[in-house]
Amino acid sequence: MMSFTAREDDTGNLYDQRYDQEEYYWGLKPSSNCSRVLEILPPSGGSRLLDVGCGEGRDAVFFACKGYSVTAFDSSPVGVEKALRLAERANVSLEVFVADIIEYRLDSCFDVVFSTGVLQYIPPDLRPEILGNYRAFTNPDGVNALSVFVSKPFISRAPDAEAKAFEWRSGELLSYYHDWRIEYTSEEIFDCMSSGVPHRHAISRVIARKVAG
Repeated sequence: MMSFTAREDDTGNLYDQRYDQEEYYWGLKPSSNCSRVLEILPPSGGSRLLDVGCGEGRDAVFFACKGYSVTAFDSSPVGVEKALRLAERANVSLEVFVADIIEYRLDSCFDVVFSTGVLQYIPPDLRPEILGNYRAFTNPDGVNALSVFVSKPFISRAPDAEAKAFEWRSGELLSYYHDWRIEYTSEEIFDCMSSGVPHRHAISRVIARKVAG
């Protein structure tokens, strides 16, 4: 999925390699939080949605098909190109560009800020600033719908895990939204085949609403 610092061995280059195939590395089925966002804040009057770390575009295209005005970015140029091709196949429009999650900051407001499987690339010392930026540029009554992998001592490191990823703790993501209305939160363990090798992840999901006033 996206957003990494530029290094010779960085995850951006790694995902270019993973995405450089006809098939879609993450598949085409949208993330589970997508349907929840649709229920909690259905699109109305050109609702603006930002997909942070859109990867190959499966979630961004899902939201565009449902009627959101979608902006998306990823650090992988290969992923961005595949996202554009997927949007063309679905006959929807995306504003999608290459950017680094560590460096990129929002400067316009969105009704939904969405991200899944990406925020582990934000170092812990930058999380308050970056999540603060997402919060500040969320419209009143808008939502942040975010998912992060959390560390568990009984779950082995994924075979395709990147050396540049940083751990999140249980409850850490939720703590950034203590003053927002929590529409949905969960922590669960799921099976994954992203590397072709069976493994498990623990993931924390939060959908929080910025209550007007």
